[in-house]
This record gives sequence, structure tokens and C-alpha cells, in this order.
Amino acid sequence: MYRLYYSPGAASLLPHLLLLETGAPHELVLVDIPGGANRSADYLRLNPNGVVPTLIVDGQPVAETAALLLLLCERHADAGLAPAPGSAGRAAFLQGVLFLANTLQPAFRLWFYPSDAGAVDEAVLKAALRQRIEGCFAQLAAQLADGRPYLLGERLSALDFYATMLMRWSRNMPRPATEWPALKALADRIRARPSWRRMYEAEGLTEWA
Repeated sequence: MYRLYYSPGAASLLPHLLLLETGAPHELVLVDIPGGANRSADYLRLNPNGVVPTLIVDGQPVAETAALLLLLCERHADAGLAPAPGSAGRAAFLQGVLFLANTLQPAFRLWFYPSDAGAVDEAVLKAALRQRIEGCFAQLAAQLADGRPYLLGERLSALDFYATMLMRWSRNMPRPATEWPALKALADRIRARPSWRRMYEAEGLTEWA
């Protein structure tokens, strides 16, 4: 039984979706971030960075969104959410995961929390971040330009769930991801899945359903 520490709509959304997709038994523990629960001594013992997600795996806390994606795909390989190590599609999968984790997700972090960058001009910072985020979405849309249904082609993977979570974060930006038709089509495929509906119900989400 896994235990997922989550906050509604945060980066914990991805491991939550993957747990539902794999059918892995799990329980959810709400971390009240507005109330400061992520900075409590108890939570910091699990995740010294004070962020979500944290997943308890075999009694041990594991953090970092991309790490949890790879771990769950590895532990539940029968769900088929990642190309097998050594297979033809593995390199593209790993490249895609790290692109989202190292380039797009950190840009969103600063977009939502510009004070993390220190004493900077927030307007200038956000203008640069918007350009980076939209550039990433343009790259993802170009990957889908050949008409493929998913980022790796005909095969659904955890990469599609990761991208859709990040697309959701753009919903209130000046140019949300859904303004790229290919990205909207991908998001619509993911949002139509039972796991998405179950996740929304469990986390009490309503917008961008």
C-alpha cells in the first residue's frame, strides 16, 4: 500500500494519476499547504524541501515528481506506461520526462512563486518565463504535428500524463496550452480517461475538467 502526500492540483497530481492508472493500492494524505502543513516538523522529516508530492514506498518517503513517475512505471511495468529499458522508444521517453522535469516544470514554479528567484523585477521575470513556457508548449505541439495521438506515437505513456498536468497549470495564463490544437487534443484524450475523473473527484477539483 502506497501513501501519497498531496495537495489538490499540485505536482502530486501526476503520481496520483499513475497510481490510479496502474491500479496500485494507495491512500491519500492531504497536505494543507495554505495552512503551512508542508512546513511542519513532521512533514519536513518526510520531505526536507517542504513540497509535494511525497510517496511512501515500502515504508520509506520518496520525493521528486519525475522520480516518482519513473519509479511507478518501473514497479508496475505491466501497466505499460513506459517503454521497457533497452527498447526502441526508451530514449525518447527518458528525454521527454527530463525535458518536462528540467525545463517546463521549473519555469512554472517561478511563474507561481517569483519570490523564489530573490530580489528581481517580477514583471521582467514573468515575461521571460512566459516565453519559456510557451516555447516548451510549441515544442510539444511540434512533436504531435504528424498526427500521432500521444507524445511517443500510438502508445499512451506516463509522459502524456505529465504533459497534461503541466498543461493544466497554464489554464489561467495569457496563452494556455489548449490554444495549440494538437495539445488540446492530447489533453482531451487524457481528460476523458476514468483515472482523470477519479482523480478530480478524490482531490475535489472542478476547473479544467
